[in-house]
Amino acid sequence: MSKKVLIAEDSPTILMMVKAALIKEGYSVLTASDGISALDLAKCEIPDLIILDCLLPKLDGYNICRMLKKDETCKNIPIFIFTARKTNSDKLMAEKTGANEYIPKSETLEEFGELIKKVHQYLK
Repeated sequence: MSKKVLIAEDSPTILMMVKAALIKEGYSVLTASDGISALDLAKCEIPDLIILDCLLPKLDGYNICRMLKKDETCKNIPIFIFTARKTNSDKLMAEKTGANEYIPKSETLEEFGELIKKVHQYLK
């Protein structure tokens, strides 16, 4: 059975690119475009790994991460913050909320490669 990854991203383009890359690598993918849907899916589906944008509508990625890390059923799920925000305060916020990885986005595909490599490391 393939490992299940939840991607929460409000940019349809980035969402589809990450989803396609993960499916190509053999992962099963769940998607959400807002924070409430992401939180509900995480608690309902219990994915093997979660990739969160920090700037989601309705509920931001940092709060989702904080809530899931306090949830008995979800607390051990690896969570990546994958975001266009690249400040030290954002990285610190990701650490404070319990994120396992902080991966900044850019206009190149390099970060997608880095993201997929990290997913492999956590799910092998």
